[in-house]
Amino acid sequence: MQRRVITAVLGAATLGGLVALNACTPQHSALEQVLNSGELRVYTRHAPTTFYQSPEGPAGLEYELARSFADQLGVRLKLVVADNLDEIFAGLRKGRADLAAAGLTVTEQRRQYIRFAPAYQSITQQLIYRKDSTPRPRNPDELGQGHIEVVANSSHAEQLRRLQESHADLQWHENANTDTTELMTLVAENIVDYTVADSNEMAVNRRYFPELRVAFDLSEPQELAWAMPQSEDTSLYKEVEHFFEQLRGSGELAHLIKQHYEHVRNYNYFSTPVFMHHVRSRMPEYRRLFKTAASETGLDWRLLAAVAYQESHWDPLAVSPTGVRGLMMLTNGTAGQLGVLDRTDPEESVRGGARYLQGLYKRFDDIPEEDRMWFSLAAYNVGFGHVRDIQKITRERGGNPEKWTDVKDNLPLLTQPKWYRQTRYGYARGNEPVKYVDNIRSYYDILRWHKRQDSPAPGNRSNSILVYSSPVL
Repeated sequence: MQRRVITAVLGAATLGGLVALNACTPQHSALEQVLNSGELRVYTRHAPTTFYQSPEGPAGLEYELARSFADQLGVRLKLVVADNLDEIFAGLRKGRADLAAAGLTVTEQRRQYIRFAPAYQSITQQLIYRKDSTPRPRNPDELGQGHIEVVANSSHAEQLRRLQESHADLQWHENANTDTTELMTLVAENIVDYTVADSNEMAVNRRYFPELRVAFDLSEPQELAWAMPQSEDTSLYKEVEHFFEQLRGSGELAHLIKQHYEHVRNYNYFSTPVFMHHVRSRMPEYRRLFKTAASETGLDWRLLAAVAYQESHWDPLAVSPTGVRGLMMLTNGTAGQLGVLDRTDPEESVRGGARYLQGLYKRFDDIPEEDRMWFSLAAYNVGFGHVRDIQKITRERGGNPEKWTDVKDNLPLLTQPKWYRQTRYGYARGNEPVKYVDNIRSYYDILRWHKRQDSPAPGNRSNSILVYSSPVL
């Protein structure tokens, strides 16, 4: 009995000493914890505007921003892909992540329990409907008894609740096991009458849903920002603040947004139904050829298919006014260099075109990986020499000759004597490769999306954790 008491007293004394010692030991700040762990924990979500897996690896605007921030800190990026918004906000409050980079809209309601970093993009909420089956409503009063479905606890649901104060008849359904892309699919399939999407989401997804239209803007412009736990500790927040200040000041933020959205804005949405018709009617005949050529060259077969569609609409007998012909529209000279004897033979054309594109890609070994293919495609269209010429002009005009968005802005100058007279290769139809690359990127995106439709719906995906090492480690 006496021993047990002594042991208890000694235990209490030891515990008291530990508590006292702990009280004297300063707690590490949020920033120090990240640096000490060597890991930045970031919540995100699957979406074309945030994060997705491309054939080249992880991609998406939010992913690139988070990766850049982790690189700046010199730590690994640990992405936690959440199933829904509730998981993100609850996880932040419980300290399961350092921040969320998930295309989150800043709202007053969310500010009550979340600290938002500086905004990086502005969007507008839009009401989406199917044009050939639902009359276009012009305002909330015209929605009638239509079935509106939105993501549960989203900024869209918040906006609808705000509108309900002045439109008492407004009704909608909130779904916690879905995302905006899935809801747009339901509208396209006539299962749901309306949904709400952010303007950037609609811009990206409209290529996949040509029957969808914007009825009207549901909100004034709103801001997207990273979310962080509310805390008196502002160490990590200040690093994030400084990070975005640097991105803005250097022009890198504007470049990233342009890189992800400009080719979408320039896409002719009315061409999607024709493209999808050809995907079903023409592409199956040549899919094997694209896959064979892809395995030989290391290129994505869907990219080769996109190039072939831009060149010939998958017509092996196509001939242009300048004499190029076949599925991949090879010139006589290029065909000779590649050993292509019959340009109208689909197999010869595809394999030759793939080797030609692969060769251009290898020559642009000084271009960063994320832009290298766009330079290669431009050269496929207008010629390697002309692309090198415009890189020099881009540098002279203060742009970055290794960034596609900067080179793309300057390509049309090759039609102007003031500029092409300064170049080695002279005049070129500089507007053509701009549209050429934009179109191929969109066709490629649609073909990749077309394959992903067999994937599980967002609510059926298991939560995934992905860790990416910074190049500086």
